[in-house]
Amino acid sequence: MPSITSSRIDVREIAPRDRHAFIFNAFDNLKPGEALELANDHDPVPLRYQLKDRSPGQFEWTYLESGPDLWRIQIARLAQSDVAARQDACCSGGACCG
Repeated sequence: MPSITSSRIDVREIAPRDRHAFIFNAFDNLKPGEALELANDHDPVPLRYQLKDRSPGQFEWTYLESGPDLWRIQIARLAQSDVAARQDACCSGGACCG
């Protein structure tokens, strides 16, 4: 699904204690099919896990650049039809249930 980057957030400019809340708020304001791009000085794996817990199946995480000094990640909000298709798929995460 093609995404429209609606905003770019340079996480390095946000106080560490405020980063995740700021990003979650930006994600929550995305419309289906829109995306935001993050720039960070490290791989934001903990953010990905938190987003997965709070918004399961509602986003797509794409690395645009993977360090060593800069990580750029696109987080796209999936349309409801994309979420339903992922939940109905037999094969998920590379493992088939058949």
